[in-house]
Amino acid sequence: MHGMNAITVTNNTAQQQFEVHQDGEVATLVYRFYKNDIAFMHTEVPPALENRGIASALAKYAFEWAKENDKKVMVYCPFVALYLKRHPEYNEQVDTNYR
Repeated sequence: MHGMNAITVTNNTAQQQFEVHQDGEVATLVYRFYKNDIAFMHTEVPPALENRGIASALAKYAFEWAKENDKKVMVYCPFVALYLKRHPEYNEQVDTNYR
């Protein structure tokens, strides 16, 4: 059984994406810096890694990273938008100029 604790997210700054490596596969949440913000572009989880909570772990890590680095968030990724609906505590981090 994989608990949430088994998911380790890393920040690949060269590729500008947060990553989860499991079973030889890589799940990613791609970001870009824009003005003073961080934009969450796209989340991709390989079929082999689906239903393990990896996309949610990536989204959570991304919001935590943004908070620590004092970046407002712009959400372009449909998954992250959905995650935000389920976790309204992160709404305060969204840049209201770009909703």
